Amino acid sequence: MKIQRFTSVREMVDRLDPSYPIFVIWPDLIREKARTFIDHFHGEVLYAVKCNPHPLVLETLYDAGIRSFDTASLPEIARVRELLPEAVCYFNHPVKGRGALDTAADVYGLEDFVIDHVVELDKIEQVVGTDVTVSVRFATSGTGAVYDLSAKFGASIEESIVLLRDVARRGMKPALTFHVGSQCVDVGAYRNALGQAKTIIDAAGVDVAHLDIGGGFPAPYAGADVDLEAMLNEIAQTVKELGLTMPLLCEPGRALVADGCSLLLQVHLRKGDDLYVNEGIYGCLSEVNIGKFVMPARAFGRGHSLKGEPRAFRVFGPTCDSLDVLDCPFLVPDDIQEGDWIEVGLVGAYSLALATGFNGFVTEAVVAVEGARRWVDEVMPIAEEAVLNPG
Repeated sequence: MKIQRFTSVREMVDRLDPSYPIFVIWPDLIREKARTFIDHFHGEVLYAVKCNPHPLVLETLYDAGIRSFDTASLPEIARVRELLPEAVCYFNHPVKGRGALDTAADVYGLEDFVIDHVVELDKIEQVVGTDVTVSVRFATSGTGAVYDLSAKFGASIEESIVLLRDVARRGMKPALTFHVGSQCVDVGAYRNALGQAKTIIDAAGVDVAHLDIGGGFPAPYAGADVDLEAMLNEIAQTVKELGLTMPLLCEPGRALVADGCSLLLQVHLRKGDDLYVNEGIYGCLSEVNIGKFVMPARAFGRGHSLKGEPRAFRVFGPTCDSLDVLDCPFLVPDDIQEGDWIEVGLVGAYSLALATGFNGFVTEAVVAVEGARRWVDEVMPIAEEAVLNPG
């Protein structure tokens, strides 16, 4: 796909002078995170497409060596296969319509599915047949995660044992999976879930094709103590201690792409310590409120230099809804004014994917900036101190 590329955000604003929001993809940073998982996870890495399905993100991850994708719907499967014909897709949504199952298997050749209930297993057998791998998803506690995903999906340990045996009895390849919850900063959650997986596998008495430890790996938002290499190494050590020798899979999304994208906004009005900008919670910034994440920000003057001291501004989005206000203030120079720009970092995850288009406000412009974005490392400690420890 054709996409404009720049060497810096400053070059981009000077050339485009944009009055519209721009989603910025930093391919080098996405490649860097991909290498972290490939080098330190002892198994197959699947990218969770739902996190950010933009074609450039998918292509960058594929070129970096991630050739398998966690997909949850036919549109996700179609996007991956049409863009990357040789990629491997796993249909990892525990609940699937019969039409989706039929198309996934017949048109796209998928052979890997997830269930957490016997009725879903019946459905797969009736629609797809038995020459498939079926992973049983068990519920975890959700401890240490911002989003607990076990309230909706996941069988109990006892149910999982029965389901694994049933998958094998029907002539399918049994596998096991779990998800500790999104933005999980506690590696102990993975250790506990791996221990549960060991219990289920031993009790079921079947050979599993693989163990998928799901996603949930964290991004380095303010207040989150994130060391991905250490986390992946500790997971590998736990797997070894438990004697789990089957092939391993994981499904990172947020950890792969969050800090590989940023968002350029323009200030349309300043009212004292309030800024009205052209993006908000109904667009690419919903997670600022939903996840209570602190995003780093920096400003660019339009036709002038910003020299003021950092100040925390309340930020309103562009829609007519009074709820369209960010819970987290942005720390930018106090001489910022209408027409200036603010770049928000760490917005690669669940941003474009969750944008609603409410009121007709849509972020359509996407560009790439080559090179590392080190400004986030410099700004984040200041933003964290101002927001997490005000006054």
